[in-house]
Amino acid sequence: MKQLFVILIVCIISSAQAFCGFYVGKADSQLFNEASKVIIARDGNRTVLSMANDYRGELSEFALVVPIPYVFDQSQIQVGNISIFDRIDAYSAPRLVEYFDNNPCPIYMEYNVPPGPPGPAGALSIDSVITTFVPMVTVEASFSVGEYDILILSAEEATGLETWLLQNDYNIPEGATEIFNGYIDAGMKFFVARVNVDVVNAGDSVLLRPLVMAFESAELMLPIQLGTVNAAGKQDLIVFLLSPEGRIVTDNYPVVDIPSEVNLPGYIDDTFTDFYVSMFDTLADRAQYESGIVFLEHAWDMSWCDPCAANPLNNRELLQAGVFWNEVEVYSPPSPRVVSPNSSFAPLTFSFGTPSTPPNVYLTRLHLRYDRESHPEDLRFRVTDNRENFQGRYIL
Repeated sequence: MKQLFVILIVCIISSAQAFCGFYVGKADSQLFNEASKVIIARDGNRTVLSMANDYRGELSEFALVVPIPYVFDQSQIQVGNISIFDRIDAYSAPRLVEYFDNNPCPIYMEYNVPPGPPGPAGALSIDSVITTFVPMVTVEASFSVGEYDILILSAEEATGLETWLLQNDYNIPEGATEIFNGYIDAGMKFFVARVNVDVVNAGDSVLLRPLVMAFESAELMLPIQLGTVNAAGKQDLIVFLLSPEGRIVTDNYPVVDIPSEVNLPGYIDDTFTDFYVSMFDTLADRAQYESGIVFLEHAWDMSWCDPCAANPLNNRELLQAGVFWNEVEVYSPPSPRVVSPNSSFAPLTFSFGTPSTPPNVYLTRLHLRYDRESHPEDLRFRVTDNRENFQGRYIL
């Protein structure tokens, strides 16, 4: 009879990652997207999206450019707490557990993603085209939130948006033109968050606080294409999806479970992080010829865990993660309520109820490694009623 003895370690993955927008650096500064994690809380048509970003390079003024569905106003954007990403990551990370068993039987991993034929060599590269004619770019909104100076732009053509950025002393990564045009043709706007370096320096920190956006949209999508134009090779992205219903999956890419319930030798105790990173590298390499694989690392009801890599998020932490439907909170929409494509809501204004009430939150953790060839479309998500629990669990 196997008996749970102790939880030993939580995996922290430190591979290079990218964001759903891209960085544009002043002058010749070299900025790279090194890490990105996104938290999405979704109920009905309402979404709260939190973006955590890391970067390397000189600390100089730069901007983050992200496509958005319509013009946001200041009430829909605020800065969040970076620690909430650490908490939700620790809770959902693949975990190593130890069992005692006098007669262990080895279990060998079998991967469900077979190798395929080689794909086309080389990455697509399109030069930016700047002419003396500048199509119209409109500044739809302008305001400051914390250390960010924010502009909402609309453009008629990609060359206009690129010219605007160049005229404001920002470099444009090669290959942005085609992607810009795709978003412009879809009627999307562009969120430009310029970092005030003086504010960041005054806080004695090089870590940017996450940006939190609250909005309404019929479809749930995450733009990842812009993140490929200034990325060195394939990029990693981890998306934490919160819902009162069940799993949230990608609608336009297949979701594959990572190997789980795998017995490991005892010496993995001290090298579990290295083991998991190597295993995921192997999975990603085998999937590189497939059509846009997305890996499921965790899917679980947030009210409990078995075993726990970290305690589930409490109600206050869930609120910081964007959960606005929790039964123990009282949601206060703006008054008067205006229902329109640009309508906003205030999901971050709550009064707390009974702290002991279990939250109605289901967490899905998706991990993908991508470039423009493997994932040529932005991520589109679908909420399901599947509440079956799954975790990446590895056993000594």
